[in-house]
Amino acid sequence: QVQLVESGGGLVQAGGSLRLSCAASGSIFSINAMGWYRQAPGKQRELVALINSGGRTNYADSAKGRFTISRDNAKNTVYLQMNSLKPEDTAVYYCNVGQILLPGGGMTVYWGQGTQVTVSS
Repeated sequence: QVQLVESGGGLVQAGGSLRLSCAASGSIFSINAMGWYRQAPGKQRELVALINSGGRTNYADSAKGRFTISRDNAKNTVYLQMNSLKPEDTAVYYCNVGQILLPGGGMTVYWGQGTQVTVSS
């Protein structure tokens, strides 16, 4: 089993910054992609940022220019630096990682429990 421990959420005023961290532990064989999703009340979960094993990144349009995703492979940790936060960024943020368990096998994905980010106006 893989466990994801998230931290860094909290309450911040508009224009402020937060840095989210997610550390993976357990039965780790080969982590591929790592990412951050968020879900606001009454909304569907959406991708915020993704980083693959080669370091290539992908961002939601709403996050471009404000958020930065990074990873520390030695620590099996992914980060999300969030700057210039807006009230519409308020949501529960979920860490996601994927790994291949068997040679030639498919991807297995894991989710964190979520960390609350609240941005006041």
